[in-house]
Amino acid sequence: MDRELKKHIKEDELVTGFHKVAAWTGLHRHEVRLIAGIVLVIAAVAGGVGWYTGHRRVEASIAFAEAFEVWSAPVTAELPPGADKPTGLSFATPEEKYKKAAAAFEGIERRYSSLAVGQRAKYFGALSRIELRDFSAAEKVLKDMAGQREAGALEPALARLALAELYRRSGDLDKAIDAYRQYAGDTTAPTPRDYALMSLASAQEEARKPVDARASYERLLEEFPASVYAPEARRRAEFLGFRSAS
Repeated sequence: MDRELKKHIKEDELVTGFHKVAAWTGLHRHEVRLIAGIVLVIAAVAGGVGWYTGHRRVEASIAFAEAFEVWSAPVTAELPPGADKPTGLSFATPEEKYKKAAAAFEGIERRYSSLAVGQRAKYFGALSRIELRDFSAAEKVLKDMAGQREAGALEPALARLALAELYRRSGDLDKAIDAYRQYAGDTTAPTPRDYALMSLASAQEEARKPVDARASYERLLEEFPASVYAPEARRRAEFLGFRSAS
C-alpha cells in the first residue's frame, strides 16, 4: 500500500476517534463533569494529605530537636570546679532539666504518636522519668514499648535495655540481671549486645555474685573481642579470678 495512502487512513482513523469521543462527551456532559470533578477532588486531597503529612513531620522533627537540646544541656551544679559557665542553654539542677525534658518529649509523643519521631520522644520521655526517679511511670511506658516486638525496630530494643537499667537503679538487681541476660542472649537484637553483657556482669558484681560476673565478663571477651568494653571486662575478670583464687 502506498505510504501516503496509509498516512491518510491513520489520520482519518484518528479524526474519527476524536469525533466519537466528542460525540459521546456531548451526550454525557453531566457524567463527564462529575468524573472530572471527582478526579480534581482526589488530586487535591492527595496533594493536601501529602503536604499536611510532610508539614507534620517537619514540625515533629523541630520539636524533637528542641526537646533533645534540653535533654543534652549541661547542669551547672554538676560542672567541675573552675569550669567556665555554659554560654548556651543550661540548668541549675538535674531535676529542673529533666522535668522540662520530660514535659517536652511527652508533649511530642501525644501530638505525633503516629510518627516515628513520636516513638523516639516516648522513649526519651521515659528516660527523663528515670532520671527524676519516677520509676513507676517510666516502667509503664517502657514495658509498653518493649512489648512491641517488631523485627528490626530500634525503640522496643532500647526500651528493654532501659527497663534493665531502671530495675538496677531502683535497687531490684534480680530483675535487672534477668533483663540484661535476656537481652544479651537475643541474637536478633538490633543494638550491640556487648553493652548488655557488660551491664549484666557489673550488676552481678553489685549483687555479690562474683562467679557469675566473671563468667559474663569472659563471655563478653569471647563473643566480642574487639568491643570497646573488652579492656575493662578483661581487667574485671582477672581481678575476680584473683580474688577467687586467694
